[in-house]
Amino acid sequence: MRQRIAIVQRDIVWQDVDANLRALESMLLGVEADVVVLSEMFQTGFVTEPKSVADDGRTLGWMQRMAQCRDCAIVGSVVVEEAGCYYNRMYFVKPTGEVECYDKHHLFSVGGEDRHFTAGSRRVVVEWRGVRYMLEVCYDLRFPVWSRQRGDYDVIIYSALWPKPRRAVWRTLLQARAIENQAWVVGVNRVGSEPELEYVGDSMVVDHLGRIVVDAEDRECIEIVELDSEDIERFRARFNVNRDADNFELI
Repeated sequence: MRQRIAIVQRDIVWQDVDANLRALESMLLGVEADVVVLSEMFQTGFVTEPKSVADDGRTLGWMQRMAQCRDCAIVGSVVVEEAGCYYNRMYFVKPTGEVECYDKHHLFSVGGEDRHFTAGSRRVVVEWRGVRYMLEVCYDLRFPVWSRQRGDYDVIIYSALWPKPRRAVWRTLLQARAIENQAWVVGVNRVGSEPELEYVGDSMVVDHLGRIVVDAEDRECIEIVELDSEDIERFRARFNVNRDADNFELI
């Protein structure tokens, strides 16, 4: 099954939801894709104190309108509040308005994310137009057990805000996750800066052999690539390393 994936790399306006949504809507004019992938916290920038920026429904509503308008799925992470807890929640929004979500499991304690957010506990794989997508957010990239291939997905999506000093780690691990799981990997980051962090982008699409198919480097842009999930199936049939993998259970 072939699908067109659009990765959107841009300079986020610090904590200005309306400005960011307007800019994204302008960038997406004329884009034709099956899936549009945005960065982590694409409407605010990276925050560790979420109370003032938790989505009031505007961002999710915008994602639903854009998905319907562009006849595609829209993916990205948003700060949400639910029952007094805050989550770094990745939405996968379909043109029908249907929403599937994944709450970031690994919270970045070095930056204080764990003090204000609640970790998700559920692995999420979404099927869309015949392709299976596993959803992960930023820091999840460092933990290979969580993303371990179980024969249940074709593509891993990482929405991230990954700062410049650790860019080599980002690039290396995206390729590693693709190789070890024999899957496509889509990683979307941002460019620009926030009060305390600088970003260099490096949004990438990596194929199941670890080859970088798209590299957005350090510029604002939309890059589109066509993925073929049947190519992965053929490769796995010839060279299935997963059947030799160690058994384990997540607790």
